[in-house]
Amino acid sequence: MRALTEAETRVIAVLLAARPDRERERLKLVRMPRSTYHAVRRRAYEEGWLRDRYVPHPVPLGLPVVTFLLVRPYADRFEDLVGTLAADPGAVVVWTGTQTTLSVMFHGSPAAPRKLVDRIISAKLATPPTTVTVRADGPSMPVYFDFEGLWSHLVGLSGTLAYPHGLGGGAPAAEEDGAGTSPALSPHQRWAISELLRRPFASGDGRESHLVGPFGLPFSQRRVLQRGWIVHRTILDPTRLPPYGGRAADQVVFLTGTPRAGARPELLFSTLTRESQVFPFLFVVGADRWMLGALGGTTAPPPEALGARRPVLPTLQEYLEGIEIVQEPSAGFSARIDHRYDRLLPAGSRSAPTGRG
Repeated sequence: MRALTEAETRVIAVLLAARPDRERERLKLVRMPRSTYHAVRRRAYEEGWLRDRYVPHPVPLGLPVVTFLLVRPYADRFEDLVGTLAADPGAVVVWTGTQTTLSVMFHGSPAAPRKLVDRIISAKLATPPTTVTVRADGPSMPVYFDFEGLWSHLVGLSGTLAYPHGLGGGAPAAEEDGAGTSPALSPHQRWAISELLRRPFASGDGRESHLVGPFGLPFSQRRVLQRGWIVHRTILDPTRLPPYGGRAADQVVFLTGTPRAGARPELLFSTLTRESQVFPFLFVVGADRWMLGALGGTTAPPPEALGARRPVLPTLQEYLEGIEIVQEPSAGFSARIDHRYDRLLPAGSRSAPTGRG
């Protein structure tokens, strides 16, 4: 596998930020000719280093409960477990490693994930899963598959442009009804969201994978983006990424723990990123359990960096107890369900309604 060039690292960083900049602003940031930028961008998608997705705010879809399952399947029931997870209609991510499976699911109530966990245990598909279930209408998912911070640190760039991107949060902007409350999505709004969710997977429209971003969208789809009902994201695939300068993010690490009394997640995040130089791509804050996902490398950091970094595990122990850590080579992971948010809306909702919404 060849190493990445400096131009490729800069383009990947700008794309991971997923800012709504126009091309001329991006060209200023990467500091390279337009032709080079476009060639590198195309290559990043063709090689599978990056993929674009439209990620919905769960609340307007009526799916305010998001569950993260970290499961250790029994060796002889691996495919049965994966099939059970993938069959859940709320599953949008199913990552499988050699020993661990991560699943992310959107549901209307906490009852659905509890029933799924009960099925996994009763069918003896795996050891009891580690479960973190949160509501999407609060600051419970401050980092959601955002790899920009890790990438900038790995390749030695100064700072980030948009990290961290989270999921959910305060109620997105909506047109209020006469009573001052936000009504349900209109048929036209629901159609516009469903069209964006399936945009990265639409076939037969001649659109290449590096051209599914938000530029040139019709008004109805731009409108739901402006209201915060859906966001455009660019996601890194660490399993396909070549190294740069002898450094590679070739280890996936998941960590869970129970928060100590008075622990504040924003302080843990700040300490990790500023003092420990750890940039989680996933940070989920449940009432009784937190989950972090990060990428690590088997290559040692430069000697001058060792003294400057605050030790990671003692930092985590200040905020969490009962810490469990799972680490596997990133090459061993595959995406059985790869951020398929289009699964959340039934096929019937994809028919464009008549009239305006």
